[in-house]
Amino acid sequence: MDVNTKKASIAPGLTLLALAISAFAIGSTEFISVGLIPMLVKSFGITVSQAGLTVSIYALGIVVGAPLLTILSNRINRKTLMILIMLLFIIGNVMDAVAPTFTILLIGRVFAAFAHGIFMTVSSIIAADVVAPNKRASAIAIMFTGLTVATVTGVPLGTFIGQITNWHMTFLFISVIGVIGLIANAILVPNNLPLPAKTNALGILRVLKNPQLLVALLITVFGYGGTFVVYTYLSPILEQSMHWSAGAVVVILIIYGLMVAVGNTIGGRLANQKTLPALLAMFIGLAAVLLILQFTLKLHWLGLITVLLMGLFAFMNVPGLQLYIMKLAEKFTPNDVTMASALNISAFNVGIALGSRVGGYLFEQFGITTTPISGAMMVGVGIILTWLLIKMKK
Repeated sequence: MDVNTKKASIAPGLTLLALAISAFAIGSTEFISVGLIPMLVKSFGITVSQAGLTVSIYALGIVVGAPLLTILSNRINRKTLMILIMLLFIIGNVMDAVAPTFTILLIGRVFAAFAHGIFMTVSSIIAADVVAPNKRASAIAIMFTGLTVATVTGVPLGTFIGQITNWHMTFLFISVIGVIGLIANAILVPNNLPLPAKTNALGILRVLKNPQLLVALLITVFGYGGTFVVYTYLSPILEQSMHWSAGAVVVILIIYGLMVAVGNTIGGRLANQKTLPALLAMFIGLAAVLLILQFTLKLHWLGLITVLLMGLFAFMNVPGLQLYIMKLAEKFTPNDVTMASALNISAFNVGIALGSRVGGYLFEQFGITTTPISGAMMVGVGIILTWLLIKMKK
């Protein structure tokens, strides 16, 4: 009997669609406050630095929330859990939409971040579970496509809504997308998905104590996070170094996002079979593009082509990284597959925070021109660790 027939009567493609819609909503809210910071400063009478807490608090919420809620929700039916996750996400964004004080806004951001962390953990496993084993990375890639599309369209659209109305309406818009995701999950996620093995807080230690799993998590931090040394400051790079107009930058960012989506799909297909060698090739490609960007940073057209190539490689590694963590956990800590997935979601966000912080420091101290080489060096650490993991496997 076909694997999908055994697990659910719902077509896997429809389940993946529901997950992608939810990922679009969740992906839109992660960086949405970046475009709203000037409005929040004016509305609450706070500093820009204080307004920036809406981003850092959210990232921290994901890092902490993913493993914590994985433990608390371990024995809940997967479909029920997905519905509860989307409800928590909606509550957090509705709180933000009506927030009378900045403190209430931050609390709403924490609720949404908790939903984000556990969603990415559970949805990755559901995506891999509803398809045949040789299509798992592609299924994860489809789910993550919702996240990448959100980066392209959701964040700019939410910022635009805030600009023509007010920031309250932006969070309300995201809440509505969350409701659509909730309905999609209620209809299209199978009822009889298998529960993971029981886990507890010691599962975190079991995962981190395993050398291969620990190295794989560090690969996620450095290999994925290296792009954000440059990406965080992509707009000033395009405007100040490459001399593109502000209007052109908007179009370029949309094309960049499309390249990310294409790379994500290609990466999923490449990682389906020999995941680790595929990841090594992707990281080498990404590091090479970042090194080329170091030399094309002040060139109008060549610089643009290099930036778009960076977009192609930026998220290509994501499906493989998530799948390989799950493979390692199935082999070494079979009772902690969900926890390993949760810790890898945390690792993605540690990578984002680290890359952004490194880029910010370099930007302030030495200027834009130092970011590509530094991003390449960070990805280089990921390459070394991937090579080490291949040796450990042998």
